[in-house]
Amino acid sequence: MKKYLSALLLALSVASVGAQDFSWKDAVPEIHGTVRGKYEYQTSTNAQRFQVRNARVSATGKVLPIVSYKAEIDLCDEGVIKMLDAYARVTPFKGFDVTIGQMRVPFTIDAHRSPHLQYFANRSFIAKQMGSLRDAGATLKYSMKESFPFAIEAGLFSGSGLTEQKGWHKALSYSAKLELMPFKGYNLTLSTQRIRPFDRNIYMYDLGTYYEWNNWHFEVEGMYKDYAHSDFKSVWAVDAFVNYDYFIKKEKSLIKKVSFLARFDYMGNNSDELDEDGIDYIITDYERKRITGGLTFSFGKPFQADLRLNYEKYFYDDDAFALESEQDKLVIEMMVRF
Repeated sequence: MKKYLSALLLALSVASVGAQDFSWKDAVPEIHGTVRGKYEYQTSTNAQRFQVRNARVSATGKVLPIVSYKAEIDLCDEGVIKMLDAYARVTPFKGFDVTIGQMRVPFTIDAHRSPHLQYFANRSFIAKQMGSLRDAGATLKYSMKESFPFAIEAGLFSGSGLTEQKGWHKALSYSAKLELMPFKGYNLTLSTQRIRPFDRNIYMYDLGTYYEWNNWHFEVEGMYKDYAHSDFKSVWAVDAFVNYDYFIKKEKSLIKKVSFLARFDYMGNNSDELDEDGIDYIITDYERKRITGGLTFSFGKPFQADLRLNYEKYFYDDDAFALESEQDKLVIEMMVRF
C-alpha cells in the first residue's frame, strides 16, 4: 500500500511542476454541439411527424494539466431539456483517469456512441431500450495505446438516473467495461452492470466486436439481461450491422461520401416497470425483430454534416403490442456537428 501511495504522490508532484507552464490560454473551454432534425413517416399507419431529436451543447476543458471537466446539456431531446454530462476528471498520470459527476455509464458499444457518431438515424434496441443509461457516480479508467492497446473502466453509481439524485441508497449500482484492440481496426468489448430500479437487482452482460477494413465496418453485439429473484424471463438482445463508405473524390462535389448501411436487431420481451401492485415486472417493450436499410450522405468530414435516409421494417408476434413509435417507418434526418 505504501508503494502505491508513494507512486500516486510522485505523479501528483510531477504534475504540479507542469502546472507552472499552464496559462489561461490552456484553460479556454472547447465548445461543441450537435443538432439533429428529422422527419418520420409510418407506412403502416400513414402517420407522420417532424422532430428535433437533439440540440446538444457541450463545454470541455482543463483548469490544470491534470484536472479537466465536461458539461453537456440537450436543449431539445424530443422536446425536453436534459442535463446530460456534468463531471470533473483528474488524470494523475498518463492513461489513468478518475471521474466523478454525472456521465454515461460505461456499458456496451452502441449505447456509448454520441448522436453524431451513430450510423443510423434511430439507435439499436440495445442502445435505446436496454443499455442506455446516464447516472451520477464515479469511475476509474486505465487505458494504454502502445504495445497491446486496451482500456478498462469501472464505476459505482447511485442508480437514480438523471433527475432523482437526492435519494439515499443502501446499495449502489455498478458497471465495468473492458475494450481490447489487439490489431488495427479491431475492437472487442466486454461489459457488465448491475442496476437497482425499485430496489431490485437487474444484471446485464454485453459482448460486442467490430472490425474496420478498407471502407467497411462490420459490427455485432449481444446483450443478456437478468431480472434477479423475479418470475420475469431474462431478455436477449442482438445488434448486427454493416457499413460501406464510398468516397467521392471530385473537389467540387457537394457530397463527399455516401455510406450504404444494413442492420438487423432483435430484442425479447423487456420491462422497466412494475405492475399496479408493485409485485413483479410487466412487459413494456414486446419482443420484436427489425431490419433497417439506409443511405448516409456526408457533406463534409464523416460525422460532421450528414443526411441520413433509413427505412425500418418491424416483425412482431401476433399477440404482441407494437408501441406507436416502434412500427415500420421511413426516416429522413439531418445531423450537424460543430
